[in-house]
Amino acid sequence: MARGWKRVAITVEGVPRKLLWKAGGGAWPKGALIVLHGGGGEHFQWCVANAPILEPQVSFSEGAVAEGFAVFLLNSSDLITDNADRRCGKVWDDEVRRRPNLDLPFIGTVLREFVPMVRPANSRREMFMTGLSSGGYMTVRAATHFDHLVTAFAPVSSGDPYGWHRRCEAGTTARKAVHGAGFDNETMKQITERDACVAAAYPNEKPWDSAKPAIKPAFRVFRHAEDGINDASCNRKVSQRLREQGYRGAPDFELQGGRRSLANHLWLDAYNRPILDFFSSQLNDHTAAAPAQRGD
Repeated sequence: MARGWKRVAITVEGVPRKLLWKAGGGAWPKGALIVLHGGGGEHFQWCVANAPILEPQVSFSEGAVAEGFAVFLLNSSDLITDNADRRCGKVWDDEVRRRPNLDLPFIGTVLREFVPMVRPANSRREMFMTGLSSGGYMTVRAATHFDHLVTAFAPVSSGDPYGWHRRCEAGTTARKAVHGAGFDNETMKQITERDACVAAAYPNEKPWDSAKPAIKPAFRVFRHAEDGINDASCNRKVSQRLREQGYRGAPDFELQGGRRSLANHLWLDAYNRPILDFFSSQLNDHTAAAPAQRGD
């Protein structure tokens, strides 16, 4: 709070939700930027680096504010269950399941109501979205579901939310806050495996969400080739599938080098400048200096 972040608690469809947000003084010259944390993470880890591995995340959000974005850090719940009703821990509801999605109403409320409510007059109305790991999967799910509201999006270290599933069996991994493991729907390989998401076709893909706008949002995917948690093939798959669905893709951003590891799955400093530059490149002249309105 001392750094200027505002804490907000709201209830959406009976579920308490939390977010933090920050903007510079006056109008927002670059619009709003929604950030979704990784599985097991917390929204405040993008404004307080209580461990060295979080410093790139804090640098990103503070840098975005300094450049004129209003930044909104959303917090996941720990209420998600898989298709066998097993608790998944603190992750986003980032796949297509038989039950209604628990996070799309929250994100929709932020996009449709909260951002327009706090947006100053003469601000840009673009809305951007990015997220890491589970937050990257959820970024794709939300940006396609709300593709009439989102201007551009950038998933990091993630994959295809319509083509994978979790088996949330407690104790199957060493992680304490996230239960179970993720699997590609076509190969049935765990996403940690080499080439886990390489398939000739996608008959097991779930139907994609879309509001069917005249022009779909632009995107750019970010990954490390030696990601040991979410194989790079899964990131390449979502890039391919987004293009096939009519989304406008910038060239993928891929880091290389080093050994396959958890460290290469994390949000890295090397992503910060390219993501902010990509979003800045998507500003549309016709949305400049628009008055704040509810329900945009």
